[in-house]
Amino acid sequence: MTQHEHKKSDSNQPSNQPEGVRKESRHVVIYGYTKDELRNIMRHFEAQLPEFVKISISSNHLVTKISLTGVNSGVELLRFKINKYHQTLQDMFDEEVVTTENKSVAQVLGDLLSERELTVACAESCTGGNIAHSITCNPGSSAYFLGSVVSYSNDVKADVLGVSRTTLSRFGAVSKEVVTEMASGVSRLMRSDCAVATSGIAGPDGGTKYKPVGTVWMSAKYGDQIVTELKHFAGDRESVIESATNHVMVMLIKLLRNNYTEQEDIADD
Repeated sequence: MTQHEHKKSDSNQPSNQPEGVRKESRHVVIYGYTKDELRNIMRHFEAQLPEFVKISISSNHLVTKISLTGVNSGVELLRFKINKYHQTLQDMFDEEVVTTENKSVAQVLGDLLSERELTVACAESCTGGNIAHSITCNPGSSAYFLGSVVSYSNDVKADVLGVSRTTLSRFGAVSKEVVTEMASGVSRLMRSDCAVATSGIAGPDGGTKYKPVGTVWMSAKYGDQIVTELKHFAGDRESVIESATNHVMVMLIKLLRNNYTEQEDIADD
């Protein structure tokens, strides 16, 4: 699979195309698949594409952008075909689709917050401010992003975010209970409509038999609703941080879209 960057969809005749030849591009961004899983799923779809429709797949930390680019002299036929294959992709992945535009997960989240005039704050432990960095890379993020507390130590979790020391002592920093209180605490502290929180073990050290490296608890809050998930991410320290960043943003996106599905209870002991 090749990896390319494509410009936004444009049905106008490009300057480098012969006269009468048109170009159309469509995108689908999905979340949750490894490269190996995608390779198997996409094999049949790729085989049915006509020669004038090219596909590129770029996958990084469980976020995958699939781009379709068609070049043909019959503009109506081209649009019909490219739209058909674009819809097929959306149907294939359905619940995993983050956006059908050429945008990052952070951009999609920012657009949702802007449209609804909502604000967000972050409480980050293992991600170390990476969520805040991802969100604030987008121009105009000051309209919805209030701030982040990088609460690496238990003292900061307790004294700044208001996490109960009893909760920390009983369940440990990497736990459902703590990350839930972190999300509530930063939302209360910054008076935000939404919040996300992470606490985990990014590695390469610090893992145990029951909580190995890659273990991350994440929480997303919108209004009075708080959801929490446990994931075990593969890869090195950077990969765990990036994967957790993407995952918790997708959690909040789904909450905002009212299509979040609760994770089944997982024993964490």
